Amino acid sequence: MTTDDRPAATRLTRRGVLALEGAEVTDFLQGLVSNDTKLLTPEHALFAALLTPQGKFLHELIMARAGDRVLIDSEAERLPDLQRRLTMYRLRAKIDIAPAADAAVIAVFGPGAADAFGLAATAGAARPLDGGASAFVDPRVADLGVRLIGPQGAVEAALAAAGITPDAPEEAYDRLRIGLGVPDGSRDIAVDRGFLLENNFEELHGVSFTKGCYVGQELTARTKHRATIRKRLYRVEFDPAAEVPAPDTPILLGGREAGAMRSAVAGVGLAVMRLEYMDPGADEGQVFVAGDTVVRPSAPPYLAGPAS
Repeated sequence: MTTDDRPAATRLTRRGVLALEGAEVTDFLQGLVSNDTKLLTPEHALFAALLTPQGKFLHELIMARAGDRVLIDSEAERLPDLQRRLTMYRLRAKIDIAPAADAAVIAVFGPGAADAFGLAATAGAARPLDGGASAFVDPRVADLGVRLIGPQGAVEAALAAAGITPDAPEEAYDRLRIGLGVPDGSRDIAVDRGFLLENNFEELHGVSFTKGCYVGQELTARTKHRATIRKRLYRVEFDPAAEVPAPDTPILLGGREAGAMRSAVAGVGLAVMRLEYMDPGADEGQVFVAGDTVVRPSAPPYLAGPAS
């Protein structure tokens, strides 16, 4: 979706911004989150997660550096819980943790999105904007386009300078995200139950296996090295005119539960599928159903093949 050959843009109303400021921010986050925060610079954004000590999902974090601050783009409704948990771990670290005042999160997507902000079209490529904001190519999948996060005035000024108006429907971005197989926080990953590797965080550049210890690292590393993944987040397609299956609707194959729906829009959704039912050599006549809707699971584009 473009206007006058420019990419589309939309405000992501489900997202909020937490700002961390202080000389010890990088080291503080390094011991907590799943990615290597030493790679987080004004020119490179990161995707990561905060986990329980048992390695279960709590929050996703899309992180960018803007001046002396680290801006964390996460779920707006759950931002107070994220702030509370980070504050609990702060102890004596000299860090301020607070919601970013008057912050906006804008997604710019479609052909030319990276060019519009002078960015290479590679995941995580970033640059600071005037006024304490940041523009960066989505660090999960470059085809998701560019995110602008920071003070609303600074974000709006950057959009205006690029000649882009954020008037696309949010569902258009959601359709792109789901079609690319990218989860959106607790809409797609069960809080205190989901595991990162089942939800494709490794392929989405959200996990480092070389950085050392962080909260939940032991289980995540053990799952990786023992190849014990039995479920994966997949895309599912269905007739756009059919009923959109609600989240958590079981996906059945011959009466057996093969998976469960996550977020969806007309015609496309995400689902956690049991890999035993996703054998590419299985009978082509098999039919998966979610409620009354026939669904067709397939691996997201960034997965090279069936998980082991």
